[in-house]
Amino acid sequence: MNKRISKDLVVNGATLVTEPSWNEELDFKHDQVVQWLGQQKLAGLLLRRNENIAWLTGGAVEERVCSAVETAVVSVLVTAAGKRYYLTTENEAPRAHDEEFGALDFEPVLFPWYADDTAAAAVRLAGSAVGTDTPGPGLTPVNIYPLRQALSESEIARYRWLGAETAAATVEALRQVEPGLSEYDMQALTEAGLLRRGILPSVALYAVDDRILKYKHAVPRGNRLKQYGMLNLCSRKWGLVVSITRFIHFGALPEELAARFNSAARVNAALLDASRAGATSAGLFKVAQAAYSAEGYPGEEKLHHQGGPTGYGEREWVATPTGTETVVNHQAFAWNPSVRGGKTEDTVLLRDGKIEYLSATPELPVIEVSVNGTTYQAAGVMVK
Repeated sequence: MNKRISKDLVVNGATLVTEPSWNEELDFKHDQVVQWLGQQKLAGLLLRRNENIAWLTGGAVEERVCSAVETAVVSVLVTAAGKRYYLTTENEAPRAHDEEFGALDFEPVLFPWYADDTAAAAVRLAGSAVGTDTPGPGLTPVNIYPLRQALSESEIARYRWLGAETAAATVEALRQVEPGLSEYDMQALTEAGLLRRGILPSVALYAVDDRILKYKHAVPRGNRLKQYGMLNLCSRKWGLVVSITRFIHFGALPEELAARFNSAARVNAALLDASRAGATSAGLFKVAQAAYSAEGYPGEEKLHHQGGPTGYGEREWVATPTGTETVVNHQAFAWNPSVRGGKTEDTVLLRDGKIEYLSATPELPVIEVSVNGTTYQAAGVMVK
């Protein structure tokens, strides 16, 4: 086995991934890329997007400086001959070495901040045709999602930590919500808890009262909470994404709204039960379609996407009527069925035919639904 990294992954004093396990993941990914380059008849793969760099380096490199920008302040190059490089500016180089690449065996390629030479240098180093995840002169655009869809054991270990900590931050925030807070206040409470944990908020959908009922994608607009609040968010660390939605209601939950949550939970259970290796995007869409009809809400699936696989993208793909993408083992999912104000959303892992919940919040109300002899859970509403 080749050496790829020279440290354990330690979080808050606890070893999350050992050095041998981390190296096993990195070796596999490196060999996978080299083999893929041969199949694609490419001399090199240049990665510039944050999530792809994090994927290739096993989460060891997180060079995101501007959170609104998809590309990092470094790029990484793997050649068909098995060479590995990181390309960045001279001003970024000291920190990139000390805090990101110093434990990895990537060779640095540096240039002045005012003379970005990334694309040309990649072609020179690889020798000929170079594929890239970000368009550039002389480069061939490629999609490496198929390489990253099945998660390794060390990726799963990181994902479990991220799911549990994101869930904990969400519950902490939910318990601090009270009438009179604005949607921005709710966002601030949640994101403060994430940031204290070293987790980056990446999607913010916070809404109150009638905005939850009116809009499927209610971004915060400052409205103040009267009775009903929603915390709907995505978080990122090590390139991985967790999606979660939770609700709070002050005063008795109206029976009609409670029934809608139960319906959403049953649609969610149907999707989880159908999320098995070999299932297709189109087949999963039909599952959601049939489940909504059975609940008395035919056509509800047309009002918003139902979710799909996640991992290094908030959604790697979503279930559509003609989608040809196929589910694989060790793939993460975030389904988000909703019924007119009632919604369920969690991040789960398909692991050898079973569903593992990564963002569970057992301290909150839980709705249980049985499908084909298996019980699935969805979060209920916290009522105060």
